[in-house]
Amino acid sequence: MNIFVQLTVTGLTNGAILALAALGFVLIFKSTGVINFAQGEFLLIGAYAVYVGTVAAHWTVGILLGLLVAVVLGVGVERLILRPLVGQPIIAVIMVTIGLGIFLRSVVQIIFGNRPLPFPDFIPGGSVNLLGATVPANRLWGIGLAAVTLAVFTVFFTRSRHGIAMRAVADDQQAALTMGISVRRVFAMAWALAAVSAVIGGMLVANLIGVSGGIIEFGLLVFPVVILGGLDSVPGAMIGGAIVGLLITYTGGYVGGGLQSVVPYVVLVGILLVRPYGLFGQVRIERV
Repeated sequence: MNIFVQLTVTGLTNGAILALAALGFVLIFKSTGVINFAQGEFLLIGAYAVYVGTVAAHWTVGILLGLLVAVVLGVGVERLILRPLVGQPIIAVIMVTIGLGIFLRSVVQIIFGNRPLPFPDFIPGGSVNLLGATVPANRLWGIGLAAVTLAVFTVFFTRSRHGIAMRAVADDQQAALTMGISVRRVFAMAWALAAVSAVIGGMLVANLIGVSGGIIEFGLLVFPVVILGGLDSVPGAMIGGAIVGLLITYTGGYVGGGLQSVVPYVVLVGILLVRPYGLFGQVRIERV
């Protein structure tokens, strides 16, 4: 029972962080139709930005710096790189996001090197007794912070004027234009918010494993999450993150043998074969 509780807490923590990263992926695809293969690098950039601000001053400065870098990065990518590609074949856009990811990773390696850096503690450490099992307190804090962030994003999408505008553009760009909504501004906002969610996710990952290139490998798990939940479903990203996080942890804890790194992609292939649009994705029927 103790091992089950510990694995569950670990899995939910990883799942909550994956949900944050997947949320940014879904935002971009839902609003712009672009598949962002640089989402893992967004996590990496966010972790290093928060690290620099925290070491130089305080963790509050680090978070503010990370959010500022996220907004500048998101808007800059949309305005300078992707906007000129409007109307180009989708494969061209995909290759650009892959190249963007390689470029961002290389810039980080040039500036900080390949040596892992210890992330300054900004989440209380220690351990907590939960249902008779001892679990790390930072794991529980990670779940709580990720849940609060996801709740804030949910309220933003459902209640705020800008969030409703983003949903309108995601449903029908032409209809949104006729209602006076600036689609270009919504595109920039989607990329900025996706980068913000990645910064928060990268910060939480770095607090658990340190600041290193391993954060990108964590970001690659976004793809099984969004395929499982649905490429255009925000609730699907949350549920898919929890499922994949628990699946990886249970497999590593009970089976081992490195299978935990393979299972997410087995699930990805299985979902594509059975439900190509994911558990909560919108089914599109095209007639030719």
